[in-house]
Amino acid sequence: MRLKILLPFGVFADLEAVERIVVTTTAGSLGILPNRLDCAAAIVPGIVEYQTAADGVRYAALDEGVMIKTGREVVISVRRAFAGDGLDRLQAQLEREFLTQTGAEQEARAVLAKLESGFLHRFVDVRHE
Repeated sequence: MRLKILLPFGVFADLEAVERIVVTTTAGSLGILPNRLDCAAAIVPGIVEYQTAADGVRYAALDEGVMIKTGREVVISVRRAFAGDGLDRLQAQLEREFLTQTGAEQEARAVLAKLESGFLHRFVDVRHE
């Protein structure tokens, strides 16, 4: 499979020959193998695990976002992501960066999400005119 992890400002990872992927969704962990049917899922802050023949098992911490599998391509689009050497260190950084937000940060993110969705709705309307 091909795995792309996209950020709002660029590409975090673009990997070929991925054998399996495990992501954390709103419904729990979701495993993706090459022959799995196409799907889409909402991603919650967590650690994605992926395996390639060349590198073995690798991990990346992801913020909330969306995952879409079509054919042999998996695209994960998230707000923030980072990779690390040790799983323990990565989990600690995940908790520090993504899971502990103040009320002001949560409110600011909600406002930004509303602005983004409003912009997208207006953009679609303009394109259909």
